[in-house]
This record gives sequence, C-alpha cells and structure tokens, in this order.
Amino acid sequence: MQDANLFDQWTLQVLLDELDTIELFEAPEHGRTIGEITKKLKETYGAMEIKPPSL
Repeated sequence: MQDANLFDQWTLQVLLDELDTIELFEAPEHGRTIGEITKKLKETYGAMEIKPPSL
C-alpha cells in the first residue's frame, strides 16, 4: 500500500473490509460466479499490481 501511495485513499482496515465484500457464489446448475468488484477496487488492485479475482 505504501509503494502504491494508497494510504491517501484507504486505511489498511478499510481496504481489508472492502476486499472482504467480494463474494464467490456457487450453484450446481450455473457453476461458480464472483460477485461484483467495484471500479475503485479494480483500480486499487491495479495500483498494487495484483490481478483482480476471476474465474
């Protein structure tokens, strides 16, 4: 977070809470689906050079 200057936008606890909102849904007839990832969270993943979750 420090290398990406994210402390200007997030506290560590708020970022962890935001990451915790990403959900994985599983249904026998549809398989696995990842819940919505917000634009701001996608940008945060990019700033940290981490690939956002996907299936």
